[in-house]
Order: sequence, then C-alpha cells, then structure tokens
Amino acid sequence: MEAIHLRTEGDVVVATVRHPRSPVNAVDELLHDEFAELFAQLRRDPGGRAIVLTGEGKAFSAGGDFEWFPQLRDPARLPALHRAAKQMVWDLLDIEVPVVCGLNGAAAGLGASIALLCDVIVMSERAVIVDPHVNVGLVAGDGGAAVWPLLVGPLAAKRHLLLGEPLRADDALRLGVAAEACPADQVHERAMAWAQRLAAQPPLAVRGTKQAVNAQLKQALLTSFDLSTALELPCFLSHDHVEAIDAMREQRTPRFEGR
Repeated sequence: MEAIHLRTEGDVVVATVRHPRSPVNAVDELLHDEFAELFAQLRRDPGGRAIVLTGEGKAFSAGGDFEWFPQLRDPARLPALHRAAKQMVWDLLDIEVPVVCGLNGAAAGLGASIALLCDVIVMSERAVIVDPHVNVGLVAGDGGAAVWPLLVGPLAAKRHLLLGEPLRADDALRLGVAAEACPADQVHERAMAWAQRLAAQPPLAVRGTKQAVNAQLKQALLTSFDLSTALELPCFLSHDHVEAIDAMREQRTPRFEGR
C-alpha cells in the first residue's frame, strides 16, 4: 500500500495513514481503496492481538479530497463506490481483535466514521471529530448516520451532522466517545498503552465480547447505511453539491437552491 504503512510492535499491529500526496491524509481514490484493502486484510488475519490505527502529519484524515469529487459525478462510478464503502465498514467491524484509533489530528467525513467504529479512541487535545457531509451538499453516508446517534444520542447527532459541528477532544472525553485526550506528541504512546492492555486480556473472551457489542452497531447500520448512501449518491449530481465545493474554493458563502 502507498498511503497506509504497517508495522508490528510486539503483539500490536500499527497501521499509519501517511498519504504521499496529501499532508492532511485527504480521502481520494487511492486512500479510499487502501482503507478497504487494509480492513479486509486485517479481518482475514489481524497479525497480532490488538491494532493501533493512527495517522501522520496534521490530521488523521481530513475528509474527502475536493479534487476527487468531480470524478464521482459520473453515475456509472457510484454503485461501485457504494458497494466498496459498505464492505469497508463491515470489514472494519469484523476485525476480531480490538482496534485502538490514535487521533493525531482531525478526523473528518469517512475518517470520522472510521474512528467512531473503532473500539477505543485516544485523541490529541487539538483533534476534532467532524462529519461535514451536509456542509458540502451530501447526505451523511459512510456510516455516520448510524454511529453518531448511538454514541451521542439522536438530538446531538443531528446537530453534529446537519451543521457539521465538530466534536472536540474535551467533549468526546466527557461523553465517553474518547477514552483519553493527551498532547499530540503523546498520542502514539498512549494508543499503544491501550492496545497493549487489550492485547494482554484473554483473547477468546475479548473477541467474543467485541463481536457481541458490534452486533448492535451492525443492526444500526442495517437500518440506516443503505438508506443514507442511497440518498447520498444522487447528491453528487446535485447543483447544491457543486455550489458548496465552488464556494469553498472561491472563499465565499454558498447559495443553496435545493436542487
């Protein structure tokens, strides 16, 4: 893989997002495909008794790459994207061993959903988790519509999703979404500490308990994932999506028309 680097430290496998062409690890076709490849590989063979998933640079993953979005306006490409995104989420949930997400920086869009579907989150004090789908004229797909209500409740989830309101590290810690918040230069160390604690637990009991809890997440995804992504795909072809991207590039206020 070009954008995700794997190494092993004792019983812990460390996967680091390090996009060669994006200092904020934005999701383009390369990173989207490699997230899918990573989770499929770890589902088949975790390679250790715990996993740390983290990023390098300014962000864990700053969401979709605006340069990729125009390619997604081709209707012929959207069904394959939907299938790949769905399989990616299910593979992540089916990784048998615990996954600790070390948020070195912002997790946005797909990056936010991936972080929230992990088992433990360690956040930099400067990190935020944010889903800006609606802000760019898209329905909140990628699993966000399913996982946010489970973690923060429906009312707070709608506020975060409809307004793209970020969840800061202190609030994530208070709500139990994050297990720990620490200075940015300690994220890897603290994420490893959590992973090593989990790796030292009885493996069969850990795997079975994770499977049982994730069954509830899967039920929520069965309810909302296909619906949210089915509603998201036409938005790539909408005037409002194009307007949102153009307005961001031109640093102006967008004018949405509901079409």
